[in-house]
Amino acid sequence: MAKLKSWASEIDEGTRRQAERLARLPVVSGHVALMPDAHLGIGATVGSVIPTENAIIPSAVGVDIGCGMVAVQTSLLAGDLPDTLQPLIPRFARSIPAGLGAGHPEASRAAQAWLDAHPIAHVDDKLRRTAAGQLGSLGSGNHFLEVCLDEQDRVWVVLHSGSRGVGNRLAEGHIKRARQLAKQLHLALEDPDLAYFLDGTPDFAAYIGDMLWAQDYALQNRELMMDAALQDVFRYVGAGREERRINCHHNFAALEVHGGRSLWITRKGAIRARQGDLGVIPGSMGTCSYIVEGKGNPDSYCSSAHGAGRRMSRGQARRTLTVQSLQERMGGKAWNADRPEALLDEHPDAYKDIEQVMADQADLVSALHVLTQVANYKGV
Repeated sequence: MAKLKSWASEIDEGTRRQAERLARLPVVSGHVALMPDAHLGIGATVGSVIPTENAIIPSAVGVDIGCGMVAVQTSLLAGDLPDTLQPLIPRFARSIPAGLGAGHPEASRAAQAWLDAHPIAHVDDKLRRTAAGQLGSLGSGNHFLEVCLDEQDRVWVVLHSGSRGVGNRLAEGHIKRARQLAKQLHLALEDPDLAYFLDGTPDFAAYIGDMLWAQDYALQNRELMMDAALQDVFRYVGAGREERRINCHHNFAALEVHGGRSLWITRKGAIRARQGDLGVIPGSMGTCSYIVEGKGNPDSYCSSAHGAGRRMSRGQARRTLTVQSLQERMGGKAWNADRPEALLDEHPDAYKDIEQVMADQADLVSALHVLTQVANYKGV
């Protein structure tokens, strides 16, 4: 299709058809850029970059608004680490709650201060309390915290998370409203999940306000967790300091100028990769991650892949893969070794080859550092 450009060397037929439906939307202004990690999503393809003019598609941003990565290079070297990092896993679990719906019993001072400075309207007290308690918590699924070594044996801490329960609730409400509006207006949508809001309407303004707030919340959520994780690592090792921090979204929308036009660029499972932008692209559990620098490729709207991308659905992974093979792949690493069954759908074989993903997008980013995991704490 003229309205679809793809960097994916591995893509299934269902994902391709979904991306074509997305590209045919009347509010899409220009081509949809399909990243090498592209796979089937709800409505919009995960690993797609979507330009819309005077419109926004709530389900394209998704329910984990502002989900992304933060990575910190520390002053530590591999030789500074103890023989085992397994005791770090329960330390992380105490300071950074993980799992579906998990959060702190009470909001930290830092979390409360941020929320006081960034109030959110139109939500009930229960959701406000949830937002306060979950600010500084990991979540579930593919969210994780890792300790890694780069090619020079420098220690990095890497974390993946988003806007937690409050982002999900806000997104679900707007997605439902967009579907209702599309039905009322008799919009001929190929997929109801591609319903959109038009600029100049109250629904558009309400969504943009909540979306931008949730993106800021997600950014701060990663900041607070990274602060706690670094404290755990440095106390366990007995030394260390932060040297560089990179914090980037990969589920978000931003108003940008491309080709002389002001467009809403929705990156659903993609990072911004303008010339000189630094980003974090994780592999799957047990594989390598990358610190990258953007090349500013206009064909991708200055974007790149956000990770390895799923090859199997979670259900397929649980039916197909084995606990034994997961344990073998995680051999020699500190991880949630007491919960292998719960992590079977995060098995490395359920994901695409991150090295192939990076090769596919050599014109989008340059790899600055390759990070190898030595400890992995998952949201289970």
